[in-house]
Amino acid sequence: MTLKYKRVLLKLSGEALAGGHQTGIDPDTVAAVCAEIGAVLSMGVKMALVIGGGNVFRGLSGSAKGMDRASADYMGMLATVLNALAVQDRLEKQGYPTRVMSAINMKEICEPFIRRRAMRHLEKGRVVICAGGTGNPYFTTDTAAALRGAELKCDAIIKATKVDGIYDKDPQKNKDAVKFDNISYDEALAKRLGVMDATAFALVRDNHIPLIVCRMFGGDIAKVVLGEAAGTTVG
Repeated sequence: MTLKYKRVLLKLSGEALAGGHQTGIDPDTVAAVCAEIGAVLSMGVKMALVIGGGNVFRGLSGSAKGMDRASADYMGMLATVLNALAVQDRLEKQGYPTRVMSAINMKEICEPFIRRRAMRHLEKGRVVICAGGTGNPYFTTDTAAALRGAELKCDAIIKATKVDGIYDKDPQKNKDAVKFDNISYDEALAKRLGVMDATAFALVRDNHIPLIVCRMFGGDIAKVVLGEAAGTTVG
């Protein structure tokens, strides 16, 4: 078995942890997500995770309803810590050592994100779960994923979603949607495909990090790290 990507950053949406519910954390769904992650870890892949917080609170929607944008974004960052702790608990029950590292200091429950320490955790085979976004308002968790992927020298950033790649329109609403197997950063931005925000795209493009969008379930993440055809590669 030859790995194409030996060190990856996996970006998950917070909504993925809610399961059939619109909000909250569903333990069965967390277990299913961690089973997919565990299948990849068992192949010897070193992994960092960035998890969104949209299942608990989304800063953009909060600011849209009249909240101060910075306050709303900080609330969203705290939501990512809840999700990180839920995933940590399940992965460790499966036997995988983890460390939650937050961009916002919470020394009682997780480590501060220190790049060299995070690199050491990865070298020791621990899963590094990056919480708290970038630690700054006005940045999304997509941007946090791009930033951590670059900082930790990851071979690729994998964004796991509900669909099996990038389409020219929403495939869940349009039966004639066309999937891209490969697409350039500039084309994805020009077509406004909404895969990641412009800041995140700029980071991965300027640092030449491959971005692969694939399904969360069905073994697609494992296929990606092996270099098999799965999802859409942006690069």
